[in-house]
Order: sequence, then C-alpha cells, then structure tokens
Amino acid sequence: MNSDPLAASDKPSNAEEPGLTAAAKKAPKKTTTAKKDHPYFDPVAYGNGPDDAVAATEADENAAITHHSVTVGGAKIAYTATVGHLVTVDPSSSKPSAKMFFVAFTKDGAKEEARPLTFFYNGGPGSSSVFVLLGSFAPRRIKTAMPGFTPPAPYQMEDNPDSLLDRSDLIFINPVGTGYSAAIAPNKNRDFWGVDQDAASIAQFIKRYLTKNNRWNSPKFLFGESYGTARSCVLAYKLHEDGIDLNGVTLQSSILDYRQAGNPVGALPTAAADAWYHKKLGVHPTPTNLLSFAEEVAEFSRTDYLNALRKFPQTDDEVVEKLSEYTGIDRATLLAWSLDVAAYDSRGNSLFLTTLLKSKGESLGSYDGRVTAISTGIAGKIDPNSGGNDPTMTAVSGVYTTMWNSYLNEQLKFTSTSSFTDLNDQAFLNWDFKHTDPTGAQKGLDSKGNIILYTGGDLAAVMALNVDLKVLSANGMYDFVTPFYQTIIDLQQMPLIDKTVRQNLSATFYPSGHMVYLDGGSRTQLKADLAKMYDEATANHAAMSRIVTLQKTTADKLGALSPVDGG
Repeated sequence: MNSDPLAASDKPSNAEEPGLTAAAKKAPKKTTTAKKDHPYFDPVAYGNGPDDAVAATEADENAAITHHSVTVGGAKIAYTATVGHLVTVDPSSSKPSAKMFFVAFTKDGAKEEARPLTFFYNGGPGSSSVFVLLGSFAPRRIKTAMPGFTPPAPYQMEDNPDSLLDRSDLIFINPVGTGYSAAIAPNKNRDFWGVDQDAASIAQFIKRYLTKNNRWNSPKFLFGESYGTARSCVLAYKLHEDGIDLNGVTLQSSILDYRQAGNPVGALPTAAADAWYHKKLGVHPTPTNLLSFAEEVAEFSRTDYLNALRKFPQTDDEVVEKLSEYTGIDRATLLAWSLDVAAYDSRGNSLFLTTLLKSKGESLGSYDGRVTAISTGIAGKIDPNSGGNDPTMTAVSGVYTTMWNSYLNEQLKFTSTSSFTDLNDQAFLNWDFKHTDPTGAQKGLDSKGNIILYTGGDLAAVMALNVDLKVLSANGMYDFVTPFYQTIIDLQQMPLIDKTVRQNLSATFYPSGHMVYLDGGSRTQLKADLAKMYDEATANHAAMSRIVTLQKTTADKLGALSPVDGG
C-alpha cells in the first residue's frame, strides 16, 4: 500500500492539491520540451574558380539549425546557431545572382527592435570569415598558444567569455568564391570579384537576411578586418544609398589608402614596437609603457624621420642614430636600406622582419611581430607570399583548419561534399580594384592600371550623412601588414571636416597583431571597447551628445596619435 496519503492513486477525485488555487487547477500543466537540432547535408558542388557557378536549379536556401548556451559576463545566454545559404538577387532584374554561405548566432527570445545585428567578414580579398569567427567574438573560439606555435592535434575549442553575443546577434558572411559561396548561373564567380561588385553583393546579402529573419528594425553594425575595412567603407555608403543606416562600424587592422602601403613613416612605430618586444632597442632606459613609447616614435617618424627620407642620401648622424636606437638595426644596415624600414627584397621578404633576429636564425611574423620562425636553411628560401608561410599564420593554421571542420560538422551539424575555401588566391589574382567613390571619381586604379584604392572618402561621406554613426578603429601594435600609425595618418587625412561628427570616430590600440583577438588580454579589452561603442551607438542620441562634450575619447588621450582632431 502507498504510504503517501496524497499519492495520486489514493486521492479522492475532488481532493485539493496543497498551495494551488482553483484557477491554477484548471490551467493546463506546462511541459518543457528541448528544442530539436536540424542537421543539414549539402550535396551541391561549390566551385571556387573565376568561371564557376552553381546551377539555377540549385538556388535554394538551406540551413542546419542547432541550439546552445554560453555564459558571458556571468549571464547564461541561450542561442540558436544557423548555418547555411541565402540567395541574393540582382537588384535590377530581381533574378537569383549568388548563393552565399553564412553562420549566424542569435539570442533566443529577443525582440527585433532591442537586439542589434553585427555582420562580420575578413578581407583578402578572397578570405572566408572563418578566421574572425573562430578567433574573435563568436560564442565559441579556438585555443591557441599565441604568440607561440600551437602544437599539432588534438586541439581544443572553448566557450568564449569575451563573446559579443551579450550585445548583439552575430552573422559571419563568406563572400562569393569563399567558404561554400558561389555565383548562380548564368553569373560567374568573377562577376563578384571587385571592390564595388563585392560590396554590392554583401549589401544584397544583408538585405536578404533582414527580410528573411524579420530584422529590418534591428540596430545594425559592421565588423571588417584587413581588406574587410575597405569593404566596410564602401558597403556602409552603399547601404546608406539603399536606405539602410548603420549604428556602428568596427574597422580592425585597417587599409583605407593603398597608395600608402609600404610607407616607412607609417611603419616605423610598428618596427619600434617589435624591437621593444624582442628587447632589441638601443634606447636607455628601456621604455616601460609601449603606448607612450609608440607616441614618442610617431612624433619622430612624422618629423625628423620624414625629413631624413626626403634628403637621403644626405644624412644627419643624430637622426640615423635615433632610428637605429628605435629599430634595433645598426647604422650601416639602415643606410644600405636607404633608411627605409618598410623596404622589401626582390623575393618579397621584409628587410626589417628578417634582419632584427637574424643572429638567432629567426624572422618575425608580418601579421604579428611577436611571433618568430626559423629562417635558416630551406626555411629561409620558402616563398613568403605563398599560403600560410608567414610565421604568424604558421603558428595557427593547423588549429584553424582542424577545429573549423570539427566545429562545423560535429557541433553546428552542417556537412557538405564540397571543399571549404578558407582563402581563395584566385579571387585575389582576378580582383577588379576599380572603385567609384561617392563623388563619382575613380579611386581604385590609375590610368596605368596601378592600384590606388582609397575608401576613406566613402567612410567620410557616410559619416557626414549619418551623423549618429559610431566608428571604432581597432589596431594591433605589432601588425606590420596594416601598421597602426599608418591607419591614424589615413584617418587624420580623411576628408571629414566637421569636428562634431569626428567625435563619433575613436581609435584603440592593443599589444597584439593583425588578428587582434588572438591575444587573450587584447581580445578581452577589445570586447570591452566594443561593448562601450555598442552602448553609445544604441543609446539616446540627444543624451549622448551631451555626454560626448564632457568626456574625451580614447584617441584624444593619445594626442598625436588621435584621428579625431585631424582635418
């Protein structure tokens, strides 16, 4: 016999349950049902060649859907991961033009108006978004040994306490010819491989995402890295022209003016940061604060160093000595380089990066000068521009490749018979760098076909038109590919005169490289800076304008490094 006097089998039919009202008794009992995952297998062949495309009969939208949770800032967030394709259309004919692969992480139960969207992409051109997805602010990320070499498998992924999911839903876009994205016939991949063509296709993707997911009224942000910063400038203006005004844009590791690529004035502070890190400075006592030291070198770079470059082969002994102290390179070598610390040899090797630690048989990474690799024997003869041979990429390429396949197939449950294209050299080699800026001027190629791509004007135009747009320039101080001081020069010279609007632009600097987020401390600080920018961008604008007048921006504090006061 059941000893519980209130056991179901022993209760009279009219018995009252303790603590329940009559209304509660009549209400149906709730049952908790776990959301089901929906794996997806995609048999379509996604070619990455210039003339490849998928058939019009394969222009479907598909997705794997999985459910997860992550803890960020002490709060548990339930979210849905959606991995698949959206079909973009030609804006004139409305016929399908491309099938674009994406990964989205969206917080469950959030309201459209209150929940921002952030669209991420890498650069190249020709890069998928796998690098920013696995390394930065997604709910999960890879574990690396940066700036050291990450040993071979088994690798690990971890929940990301620095995820941006507490502030925004996250959509990672793979441009045509990367990932599993491809043109839809009769279009070809090459039709999307160009500055303006690419930005137009990303704009079409964003509009399709907003429509399919009922997100038109959500706050909207862009996050671009490397060439992705040039893309963001062009894309932001195109979106404005289409009636989509953004709330914020993050430019990480910027290249806004290709005419200044290799400018030694812009590169010198990064060379000095590398020498500081590897204890090769000739400065005594050794500076203890990298940011303050970088500001000192920037002052020298735009004054005495610039004049020395202009006067060479005439030289000033004091200036050459100071240059040697800042870079750790001896005077004779600097003179042999014509004082150009950004010079390259005939094989494409950076003279500075291969010389600083030459006595140890090592070279520095161009993407992150903290990273070193063997440069003796056959290692010193490998093409530096081929694949992942840069020391920085070598240090992490194994973990990226393995964990992306594991994460995509096993956790996000999307599988395909196609090869995933993380980097597409064919896209880069066939890229159309022509660019028509908002004034109608050609800012991509000159009359001789030389690349002169300049997108700072596009950014200035959209900031002037959308006066509430917040822009954050995030820079790694050991990045020799897109040197932080060159970015500041470009922002200072950007044709944006209005000082009030310039207050929407801030710059931040981190002891990291091109992929700022691969350094743990830098990633945490960048997340904090992003959170601040997101809060400002989505706050009451009238109130924010009063606050802005009472406080200084990060760039203001950096004095000579500030883009805010530049004309």
